[in-house]
Amino acid sequence: MKIILTGEPRSVNNIYKYHCKFGFPSGYMSAEGRALKEDYGWQAKSQWKGKPLKGSVEVSVGLYFKSKIHHDIDNYGKLLFDSLTGIAYEDDKQIEKMIVSKYHSKDNPRIEIEVH
Repeated sequence: MKIILTGEPRSVNNIYKYHCKFGFPSGYMSAEGRALKEDYGWQAKSQWKGKPLKGSVEVSVGLYFKSKIHHDIDNYGKLLFDSLTGIAYEDDKQIEKMIVSKYHSKDNPRIEIEVH
């Protein structure tokens, strides 16, 4: 089944913040990141019909960016896959194969996800 999340894809570099505490680096999700994860979850729930998949799953992701500037596609999965946990699959550790592709769509930036 295909899920389409609206808006410009966001890199984990934009939603996680880092600081040093007692000399050790620590990361946490920003308020903006938590809001985006919740938004992705609501969008997915409105489109996913049925119960979360069990067992091994395969995921295909199309990232549609407004601009043609360089994007490292390996920085876009964590938040996305976490936000689908409990909706499309029981846990993102079930993902055994993923294909991530990037595209340009000036007028309709989005993320298209197919889960099998």
